[in-house]
Amino acid sequence: MIKSMTGFGKAMVQLPERNISVEVRILNSKQLDLNVRYPSMYREKEHEIRALAGQIVQRGKTDIFINTEDTGLAASHSINHELAAGYHGELKKLAERLGVSEPADFISLLVRMPDVVKSSSEEISDREKVALMQAVKEALLKADEFRRNEGLVLAADLKNRVQKIDTLFAALEPFEQSRMDQVRDRIRRDLLSVNELKIDENRFEQELIYYLEKIDVNEEKVRLTKHISYFIDTLSNDESAGRKLGFVAQEMGREINTIGSKANDASMQQLVVEMKDELEKIKEQVLNIL
Repeated sequence: MIKSMTGFGKAMVQLPERNISVEVRILNSKQLDLNVRYPSMYREKEHEIRALAGQIVQRGKTDIFINTEDTGLAASHSINHELAAGYHGELKKLAERLGVSEPADFISLLVRMPDVVKSSSEEISDREKVALMQAVKEALLKADEFRRNEGLVLAADLKNRVQKIDTLFAALEPFEQSRMDQVRDRIRRDLLSVNELKIDENRFEQELIYYLEKIDVNEEKVRLTKHISYFIDTLSNDESAGRKLGFVAQEMGREINTIGSKANDASMQQLVVEMKDELEKIKEQVLNIL
């Protein structure tokens, strides 16, 4: 069954030292456009996360957000004294240059400087690495399931529209023979209106057949029937079918346009316009399919 291009999935995992949450959001895109946001301590897992996302998502603008919340358990902190002393020296020089006194709360200022305080919670265990990847995979699979469910809705809508085209297409048939008869009568009437013109019936029929063949739409009808059947089969059988359905819709458009140009009949052209309208809606929806 087909899938939608859009999807959303969320997963959480709880560990003694921290909670990990993963969100996946997928939007329309012709290619895989992957953006991963994560705490710096998970940098080593980025390649693995991207590989997993590419395998499951395939196509789409994909954002993966990984957030953590420390529980406070098994966490300890250490202060980089040398780095803090270096910051203090530079701040003291700056204060002297500006002619201001050293702030009373310089200690609280120093501990907020980059890399002065280091938490042991920034180091991840093998167990946490496994839990992280499990959460990422779960969120991706939930997003994929979201796409499947949305795909069911899209498939039903597309099937309904292509069946409407088929119904309109079938409605052309009653007008075809009457159109041929009208063309034959009109040409004969125009010729007879010319005074003293004698008509060679054999030659007249030959020329008439040649003309009628030019406006005959039987070949287009056969091809359009095949395209409609293939479109419906693809909806049922192919998961990643967006591009294929787009190509089939284009071919359907070619045949419908040719029928319209050959119609030479107001009633047939009206049906063709309605078919084109449905086809445009199909093309818009196909863009939302993986």
